[in-house]
Amino acid sequence: MSLETLWLGLLGLLLAGYFVLGGYDYGVQMLHPLLRADPDAERERRTGRNAALEAMAPFFLGNEVWLVAFAGVLFGAFPHLEGTLLSGLYPLIVAILVGLVLGNAAVQLRGRADSVRGRRCWDVLIVFGGALPALCWGLVVGLLLHGVPRRADGSFHVGADDVFSPFVLACAVTTALLFAAHGAAFVALRSAPRLAAAARRLGAGLVRATGAVGLLPLLLTLFGAGASMTNRVTSAVIAALFAASLAGAWWYLTQGHHVRAFAATSCATVLPVLLVGAGHYPYLLISSAGTGLTVGQSVTDSATLEILSVFGVAVIPTILAYQAWSWWAFRGRTGRRHPSYF
Repeated sequence: MSLETLWLGLLGLLLAGYFVLGGYDYGVQMLHPLLRADPDAERERRTGRNAALEAMAPFFLGNEVWLVAFAGVLFGAFPHLEGTLLSGLYPLIVAILVGLVLGNAAVQLRGRADSVRGRRCWDVLIVFGGALPALCWGLVVGLLLHGVPRRADGSFHVGADDVFSPFVLACAVTTALLFAAHGAAFVALRSAPRLAAAARRLGAGLVRATGAVGLLPLLLTLFGAGASMTNRVTSAVIAALFAASLAGAWWYLTQGHHVRAFAATSCATVLPVLLVGAGHYPYLLISSAGTGLTVGQSVTDSATLEILSVFGVAVIPTILAYQAWSWWAFRGRTGRRHPSYF
C-alpha cells in the first residue's frame, strides 16, 4: 500500500472520528432544551445546571482535537486539495467555525448566568452553535457527493445555486437530524434513568425522521439529479449499510439497549465520510461531468509524505490514547463517577 493511500485513509479516519465525536456534541447542543426529566428540570431552576450538557462535559473540548488533526493532515499532506476545497467552500467553512466558537463559548458561560433569562439567552446560542455546523457539514457532504462545477483552468467553483440545490439541502437536513439522533443516543448512554428514557424516546423519533428525509437524496440520485458517484456498486453498498445502521439504532433505542444504539448511530455518522471517499475514489473532488481532482494530483510529494509520516506515527496514537483514556476515566452515567461541569 502506497503512502498516498495511507494518508488518504488517515484523512478519512480523522474526519470520520470527528463526525462521531463532534457529531454528538452538535446533537446534544441542539437537543438540550428538550432533554429534561422532571427532577432535572427542577434542579436546573435551582442551580442553573443542565443534565444533557453535563453528559458531554468531560469530552466537549477534547473532541475538537480530531478536527484540528484533520485540518493539519489536509494542509500538510494534501495541499492542492486544501487550496481548491477551502477556496470553493470558504463561506461554509467560516460558518462552521462561527458556530463552533459561539457554541463553545455559550456552553462554557451558560453555567455562570445568574438568572433564568440569562441562561435562556445562552441556550439559544448553544442550539445555534450546534445546528449551524451540523447543517453546514451536511451541505459540504452534499456538495462533495453531487459534484461541483469545474472551470476551464481546472479549479472548482461553488455558487449559491450549487449550495441551495434540492439534493444538497436534503443532505444538510439529513445530516443535522442524524447528529441530533446521535446526540440523543449519547445522552441516553450517559445520563440517569429518567433523562435516559426521555433521550431514548426522542432519539427513536429522530432516527425515523433521518431515514424519512434521507430518502429524498436517494430518490434524487435515482432520477439523475443527485449524487454523481464514480463507484456505483460501492456507493450502493455503503448506502445500504447506512440504512441498516439507522434501522439498528431505532430498534436498539426502542428496546433500551443504549450501548448498541450509540454504536449504531456512530456507524451511521461514519458512513457519509466513507461514501464520499470510497464512492468517488480515485477522485477527491469531482464534477457532475465525472472528472475531477484525483488523489495523485492533490497529494504532496513523496519526500514530504515520508517526513510527515514520522510525526504521524507519534501524533495519531497519542490522540487515540487520549480519547480512550478520557472515556475510561469518565465512564459511567453522569453524576455517579465525576462531578458536574456545566
